[in-house]
Amino acid sequence: MSSGTTGLAWFKSSYSGTQGDDCVEVAIAEQGVHVRDSKDVGRPAFLVGREVWSRFAGFVADA
Repeated sequence: MSSGTTGLAWFKSSYSGTQGDDCVEVAIAEQGVHVRDSKDVGRPAFLVGREVWSRFAGFVADA
């Protein structure tokens, strides 16, 4: 994990199950939204802009 993501408050969706399903975790930061694989948190996270994340979340909510 990159040092830029240490100390972030990571969370999963309230829709995520506890069965170990495929899921992502997100952490909101000033520079954007960090996204990582919840089953392999040692892999590098990626960063998306807040506006892009908002459009993505809106798209998913409408699906």
